[in-house]
Amino acid sequence: MSEETDYYELLEVDKNASGEEIKKSFRRLAMKYHPDRNPGDKVAEQKFKEINEAYEVLKDEQKRAAYDRYGKQAFAGGMGGQGGNPFGGFEFNFGSGGFSDIFADVFSEFMGGGRRQQQNYARRGADVRYNLEITLEEAFTGIEKEITIPSSETCATCHGHGTKDGKEAPICPNCKGSGKVHIQRGGFFIVEQECPKCHGSGRIVTEACPDCKGAGVINKEKNVKIKIPAGVEDDTRMRVSGAGEAGSRGGENGDLYVFISIKEHKLYQREGANLYARIPVSMCCAALGGKMELPAIDGSKIELNIEAGAQNENVIKIKGQGMTMMRSTRRGDLFVKLHVETPVNLSSRQKELLEEFRSISKENSCQPEAKGFFDKIKDLFVA
Repeated sequence: MSEETDYYELLEVDKNASGEEIKKSFRRLAMKYHPDRNPGDKVAEQKFKEINEAYEVLKDEQKRAAYDRYGKQAFAGGMGGQGGNPFGGFEFNFGSGGFSDIFADVFSEFMGGGRRQQQNYARRGADVRYNLEITLEEAFTGIEKEITIPSSETCATCHGHGTKDGKEAPICPNCKGSGKVHIQRGGFFIVEQECPKCHGSGRIVTEACPDCKGAGVINKEKNVKIKIPAGVEDDTRMRVSGAGEAGSRGGENGDLYVFISIKEHKLYQREGANLYARIPVSMCCAALGGKMELPAIDGSKIELNIEAGAQNENVIKIKGQGMTMMRSTRRGDLFVKLHVETPVNLSSRQKELLEEFRSISKENSCQPEAKGFFDKIKDLFVA
């Protein structure tokens, strides 16, 4: 590199460029001129070394300030320090250190943050799922349930650190506390993986706590009270913050997720806030009319008025007798579908009375729908 070659020109940036702009340009040029992409090309290799040298200076604020003021003379002999160089010289080593370190710095954003950033020692506890079945009546009124869940709590002996003395474990010497290591493969690519010594924690427990065996938590069942609101629906998921597994090494607890299911009811089916029931009605009750009592979902009684001449599959709507609506004082409606039942296993007297009824009905039809149906299709019969 000639003395006249300007570092900013090498990196193709303006002298007022930000550190991020310098890094971005260096990354682009490094990819372009890297020897692995240009095998045997001496010009590309030299260019690569030059942009590497320029980036080594311009990425450092102190070196950049010295360069802006004195140019390359700031790093030449005769100015003190090592060989008169107050900032140290350059060494282009494509193995450990040198470019591999710079390359890892540049691409660290693709690997989850700065390579020298220390791993968070604290570990959040795991979330816990619990399936809870309740009755339709409990869903109507709302209820508080106490459940028992398998869980864990912070070890009181080591305060969650997992160490015998109850203090934070020493920083892992292999990854310097980051929990990750970088491995260069194929000359150009750097792969980040979990540190094999500390298994990603960034610290190593040398002497484990005798009570928790180094885990920082102790398995233990616990009781949790769950307040289920009135009007809750099937498959509702409720979150109880901090009621999950205990965090280790000072980490926060996980959460408890309760999944609500509602048992099948003997009488009612539910759709949203409305209730539906299907009830059998005798032929006589349907013909003559009558009254029936139904148990309401709120524990009271509902008097059902069946009008004379009620037909099979008729639906009676009872307003405000459905389910509670969540976060509201309103209720849904109740829909009762009638199922008119034909009598079976008749006695002789019952058959006699029905035959008499049928005979009378032929002279004075009390079934207008049937009469109208046969009048409409009588011309379809072939003589």
